Formats: sequence, C-alpha cells, structure tokens
Amino acid sequence: MPDAVKKAKAETGVKTEVNEYELQRQENIAKNQALLRELQLNAAKQGLGISSKPAASALPKSNSSKSHKKKAPPQKIVNGNVPRRTSSRLAGLTADSEVAKRKAEEEYAAMQDAAKAKRQRVSGALDLTDIVVAGKQWDKSENFLIDVSRGKRFERTFTERDVKETTDAELRDLREKMSGLGLYEGFEPNNIKIVPERVYSLGFHPTPDKALVFAGDKMGNLGIFDASQTLPEVKLEDGDEAEEPGPAITTFKLHSRTISAFQFDPTDSNYLYSASYDGSIRKLDLAKGVAVEAFAPPGNEDEPLSGVEIASTHPHTLYFSTLEGRFGRYDMRDPKSLVTYQLSEKKIGGFSLHPRLPHLVATASLDRTLKIWDLRKVTGKGDERAPALLGEHESRLSVSCAMWNEHGGLATTSYDNTIKLYNFPDAGSWTTGHPIGEEAMEPVIEVPHNNQTGRWVTM
Repeated sequence: MPDAVKKAKAETGVKTEVNEYELQRQENIAKNQALLRELQLNAAKQGLGISSKPAASALPKSNSSKSHKKKAPPQKIVNGNVPRRTSSRLAGLTADSEVAKRKAEEEYAAMQDAAKAKRQRVSGALDLTDIVVAGKQWDKSENFLIDVSRGKRFERTFTERDVKETTDAELRDLREKMSGLGLYEGFEPNNIKIVPERVYSLGFHPTPDKALVFAGDKMGNLGIFDASQTLPEVKLEDGDEAEEPGPAITTFKLHSRTISAFQFDPTDSNYLYSASYDGSIRKLDLAKGVAVEAFAPPGNEDEPLSGVEIASTHPHTLYFSTLEGRFGRYDMRDPKSLVTYQLSEKKIGGFSLHPRLPHLVATASLDRTLKIWDLRKVTGKGDERAPALLGEHESRLSVSCAMWNEHGGLATTSYDNTIKLYNFPDAGSWTTGHPIGEEAMEPVIEVPHNNQTGRWVTM
C-alpha cells in the first residue's frame, strides 16, 4: 500500500476498504506533491523564490506623531437561526473523505431547514412592534392608524333638524334641495342602454323642464334618454305574460370615432358641441336636428381631442385639449384664428374654464398634475410659446378631471381614488400672471372615493 494512502487513513482515523482507482489517485497526488516540492527547492537555491516576508524598503515609513493603535474590527451581526459554515481543513478532514461529504450534506440540510422556516406561516397574535421590517420606523405611541375607520354606508350627514337650525341661507337652501332628492323610479337601470358601445362622456341637459341625459360612446354614437318619460300601460289578454317595456332612446352616429367630451352652449342650450378622437368638433342644433362641423384640424391631421368648452363671455370661441398634451383656441368666425399651446408632455385628460374668469384654465393631466394657467399672459417663441403657469399640484396618480365653479372652487378626480377640493375665492383680484404659492395650491379637502370606474364609464 502506498505511503499516501496510509497517511490519508492516519489523518481521517477511519478504516475503509480502498479500491484500485483510489490507490492510483493517491499515488498521482503523492507524485505531484513531490514534484512541486522539488521545483520550489530548486527555485530557492537559484534565488527565484518569493520571500514570505516583505522587504524592509517596501514597508511604509511610520509617522511618529500618529498613534500605532489598531482599529477594532467591525462587529458582525450573526443570526443565530442560520447555521454557520465551518472549515474542513481546520478540522483536519480531507476534502474527498466520506466524513467531509457527510459534513457538507448536513450543513446543506440545515440551511434548507432554516430557509423553509422563514417561509412558514406564523400562527397566533403578532405585535407590530415585533415585526417591523428592518430600516423602517414605527412608534406605537404615535400610531397614525388609530383613527382609521370606515363610516357607515348610506348614513345621512345631516338631518331635517340640522336643516332647520342652519343659519347660513345658501347652505340651508342647498341642504333642502339635497334632502328632496330621491332614487329614479322609472325604468330598471339595466334596461337603459343609451349607446351601443362603451360610454366615454355623460351629462344632463341644463333645462329644468325635464331630465334629458346625453351620452357619447367609443364608436362616435350620441345617445339621448328622456328620463321624464313614464312607463307605458300594457294591456294583457288572457294567457299572455307581461313583458316590461323599454324606454324610448334616440341614438345618432355623430362622429367616426370616440366622443370624448361635449358641452352645451352657455348662451343657448339648444346647441351642443361635441369633441371626438377623429379630431373634429361638431355643433348639434337640437331644434333643427342638424350637426355641422364647427372645427376640423388643418390638412390631414387627426389629433384626437379630449375636451371642449365655450366661455359665456366668448360664445364664438372654442377651447379644446388633445391627447398629445396640447391646448387650443379657435374662433369659429375666422378659419385662420387657430392657436395651440403645448401645456403637457402627456395626455390632458380634461380641462375647465373659470365660469366668471374664463382666462383662468385648469388642466388635468396624465403626468399626475393639476395646473392653473392665465391666458392673458402668453410668453415664449415658436413651440415654446405658452400661457403663464400660475401654480400646480401633483397627485400620487394620474389626474383625470378638473372642474371650476363660479365661486373659485376647483374639484379634481384622480386614479389615486380621491376627490380633491381646492379653494381660490380671491381669484378675481389676481393680477396678470399672479403666481399661486405651494401652500395655496394644496387641497382644502380630500375625499376618499373609488374612481376606478373604467369598467363602466371611461375617465
């Protein structure tokens, strides 16, 4: 038996049967080690060997003014649940021995068990203080989740007694009007299909005489539903079953593509202006039953429009927004009056003109911002020409709609499931280009609301 094999047995202390392959392998190892020692000895005799200690000249000069104390090595945090790896060489085990193999297998199994324990479900109560993720902060004494609770559904926010005790005349009138509202008792909602395809725009006609509902769909259809109509009487003969009659609905193919928005003329509600993804704005005369093209993009352009409005002080001027982030103004009396501004790099989902101050424009954009612009001050040259930006507020997700009221209130809807209310009661006193501070641009009220209505109505 070769000396290498005897030595291996002496180191391991294990009596095992050695086959011919193992004997040959051990002999090869012994020959290679002997050859390596001989080469190192010859190199040392010729002065080619590498010294184990660095030369004195290679050592850096010490500075007598500096301390020679060594810094304490940083402490390593060791998780007691994870098994530590140990060195087989320091334990005196040969790498290819059976003992070393069993040791490696045991360490691997222990690490697998530790990893499995981390993924295992923990039963029983958990204290948040004990399960804080590393790097995060939690102060139980200042728990911001204490007052989080859901209000009762359909609970009235004011009663008849509150209405009688309200001293503010406008608020009392509003509460009385809200108290008089009720659910629609006509046709079943599932039977009221105003348009054939997905609804993209919806609104009421401003007439107080009857409730007329208008809707525009994905394919350019405009539907009209008269909610004041009553259920027709059905005479049944013997043996016949009653079939619930459907409502009378009128639908028009007004555009070739999606009707994204519409508005009734503020000076004459007999006219309806509709904007479409086909790039045009049509003027529908309800009395005559004629829809004329009020605006069409120049040339062969068909940039989709996302909004349209008309100011009561400028009944001949159309204002519109596009899916490319542009805002435009067009005088229907002058075909060469078209002016557009690039107000956003992303889609403008909607915009609104202040009812009393139409030079103030609020835009809601896919870039998550609400912005207020002043059309009285336009600066820049070429493509950089744009109205003055007075202020902006950024939401967590896309802002889909912005609406002014005549008192300076501004409401927005956002995909972060909130309705934000802003208040600018002194907007009438703003000078041209008046900047709005960051504090003034913060919403005064933020109402949680499910705005993910894309399943039924596109935002």
